[in-house]
Amino acid sequence: MCTSCLGQLACCCGSAACSLCCSCCPKIKQSTGTRFMYALYFLLVTVICVVMMSPTVAEGMKEHIPFYKDLCEHMKAGVNCEKLVGYSAVYKVCFGMACFFFIFALFTIKVQDSTSCRAHVHNGFWFMKFAVLLACCSGAFFIPDQDTFLNVWRYVGATGGFLFLVIQLILLVEFAHKWNKNWSSGTKHNKLWYAALALVTLVLFSVAVGALILMGIFHTHAEGCTLNKIFLGVNSGLCLFVSILAITPCIQKHLPNSGLLQSGVISVYVMYLTYSALASKPAEQIKGPNGNNITICVPSFSSGLEDDNKLVSTLGTIILFGCVLYSCLTSTTRSSTAALRVCKTTVPDNEVARCCFCCGPEDDGDYEVDNKHGGQAVIYDEKEGTVYSYAFFHFVFFLGSLYVMMTVTNWFHFDDAKIEKLFHGSWSTYWIKMASCWACLLLYTWTLIAPIVCPKREFIN
Repeated sequence: MCTSCLGQLACCCGSAACSLCCSCCPKIKQSTGTRFMYALYFLLVTVICVVMMSPTVAEGMKEHIPFYKDLCEHMKAGVNCEKLVGYSAVYKVCFGMACFFFIFALFTIKVQDSTSCRAHVHNGFWFMKFAVLLACCSGAFFIPDQDTFLNVWRYVGATGGFLFLVIQLILLVEFAHKWNKNWSSGTKHNKLWYAALALVTLVLFSVAVGALILMGIFHTHAEGCTLNKIFLGVNSGLCLFVSILAITPCIQKHLPNSGLLQSGVISVYVMYLTYSALASKPAEQIKGPNGNNITICVPSFSSGLEDDNKLVSTLGTIILFGCVLYSCLTSTTRSSTAALRVCKTTVPDNEVARCCFCCGPEDDGDYEVDNKHGGQAVIYDEKEGTVYSYAFFHFVFFLGSLYVMMTVTNWFHFDDAKIEKLFHGSWSTYWIKMASCWACLLLYTWTLIAPIVCPKREFIN
């Protein structure tokens, strides 16, 4: 048997780190490979949830799968497999995935040594863990008293989904500060970094202003859309306020690295959340000149073209995957975990400015490299200890599972939830996303004024 096959067998059924079969692939760190595999599991279950919420997919399966009705009856899933689709099925599958990550969060509490037994389970045995995940998701369909379970679980999901949003906002603020500090450190040796900072800041504010103008054109109307007009004015005014606050002398004295780059990142994100909220708001109607009803507060492409709706749903699903996976994978490093405790992250004084500042330099550390099984070489970067919190990593994925569950099922409007209607009108989604805008601005404002209010504590800088 080839050595690469032995390596993959050790990865699936043993404690070996996971790698690709192809030896021409670049080296991969053990910690990165492990998180990638868990993210792959997460993505797989999320895709299944999206498929379950799509009546288009269900109709396609009914038409193209031979003996579809007989198969559904044999599986005891109903005449048209109605027990395997819809919001209740998504709740059950996400319950299984959430249980999987919550169990591992408890299992890996206070794991500091990558050579321990629990660390080997975390970094290997992928086939067995996939079987456990499959068993958790399947077992949820056999929970007794389904009505009570669904009623309780939706509130647990709403709480966890909101907490995930809060973590995502904190990490965004930490990301903005880290970006500005890394690039600012390069200005000591090369003045071109000033130009890079100015260019990126200009692009960010241009995007934010452009988004505001487009929303004003397409999501407002002279005879209605009062809420849209109010919140566009409020959110843009708050973005302007925090931008001015970030460069005031008082803030600059306590936070020398504070600048317009962070404000630009926050402004773009707030404009994105504002657009997402406006797109989720139920459309308004007014009487036209001929007495007919005219739909307002929505762009023309959202009012009647089915192809455009499918395009918006597809892009929205891709954005959903990207946001969730990015938040899960970047919220598990030591520095990001410290950021969630609102304490100062440790950054070396000799930090080197890099375009891709999120990733550490490739030669950062003297690590053992293993390619004795053939295939892709694995860098064992955790020989001296774990480089991220295993328990916190799984806990964030647990919250991400609940966030996906609530988002795919349109939060509390689950009865009429379909993936094709993910961005159709819903007041609950509208207010949740508007509240997220204000929470993001509030958190960023707190990072600016916290050193003044509490001078004896160290905060993100």
